[in-house]
Amino acid sequence: MKKRVLGLLLTAAMSLGMMVGCGPADTGKAPDTTGDTTTEQSESKTSDGSVKRVAVAMPTQSSERWINDGSNMKEKLEALGYEVDLQYAEDDVQAQVSQIENMIAAGADCLVIAAVDSSALVNVEAQAKEAGIPIIAYDRLLMDTDAVSYYATFDNKGVGTAIGKYIEESKDLKNTSETYTIEFFMGSPDDNNAVMLYNGLMEVLQPYLDDGTLVCKSGRTSFDDTCILRWSQETAQQNCENYLTGFYADEKLDICATAFDGFAYGCKAALEGAGYKVGEDWPLITGQDAELMATKNIIAGSQTMSIYKDTRLLADKCVTMVQAVLEGGEPEINDTEQYDNGKLVVPSYLCTPVAVDKDNYKKIIVDGGYYTEEQLAE
Repeated sequence: MKKRVLGLLLTAAMSLGMMVGCGPADTGKAPDTTGDTTTEQSESKTSDGSVKRVAVAMPTQSSERWINDGSNMKEKLEALGYEVDLQYAEDDVQAQVSQIENMIAAGADCLVIAAVDSSALVNVEAQAKEAGIPIIAYDRLLMDTDAVSYYATFDNKGVGTAIGKYIEESKDLKNTSETYTIEFFMGSPDDNNAVMLYNGLMEVLQPYLDDGTLVCKSGRTSFDDTCILRWSQETAQQNCENYLTGFYADEKLDICATAFDGFAYGCKAALEGAGYKVGEDWPLITGQDAELMATKNIIAGSQTMSIYKDTRLLADKCVTMVQAVLEGGEPEINDTEQYDNGKLVVPSYLCTPVAVDKDNYKKIIVDGGYYTEEQLAE
């Protein structure tokens, strides 16, 4: 009872703040007006007056970006007066299934899920649908289910395209008479985002593999041959070590095309072990997420670039989706074609990724308030 009374007081206290804080400045666009938000009851309450509960299932705390995503979303949802149940599964598939089952049993009004392995969640998602609980997929598409309502993510094919174009432009592949060696380190086979990233990357680079401008000496260029389960940094390092030993004893590796900052760290360790030197024979290394460590490595020259994905923006978009769903409105959507999960094409909002390197990180990351100069100097 005390918790509910406090929730009612919080909701009342937040009503004025919501009028100020949920306007266009939060999303960069005009607020959605398709839902009626002028009812007497606050959107953060159920019909019996209790505070609505949003359950957020995140995959792991082993990556900085998921910690940021979870905390950003929790803070923003609580500011709107919702009760938030945030849980991390630490990349344990069954643990996430159990967490979501408990969230349903606890009376969640909306589920936000960033899946460890979406194929394992089909049954528990069906339970949520049966209970009338809407589901929003966060960053990773939920596959083979008709229980998902919306999807908030970055343009994952665009991430791959951006990485490919960075390699293309950095090595002047359109005009060069040189050949460059390249090896690929792609994402987890149970993550649909990884496939889309690979497709975007190869749309740019495949012509250069075909004409011999790029040479992959291991021959491992397909997604099946280059994917790394659970986005494992350790596996990426082991793969790179094997490539260097098996194919590059007499010739240097020029490009590590990786899909994740963690893979870039693994490649860095493998290259150092093989005697490569930054500023001498160090290859071009790509990444994704612009983690703090990755940004420091970019400054130091041991990673060439990363894809900056402002997870604050993604959290904002997901929060507006939750709010619209719980109000009975329609969230902002900008893609209704790309994300077919095998059961339906999921209405999606795609945020735009940006390539960052030593030349532009200050403007994009520091000036954008993502990291401070002090953090980068530590």
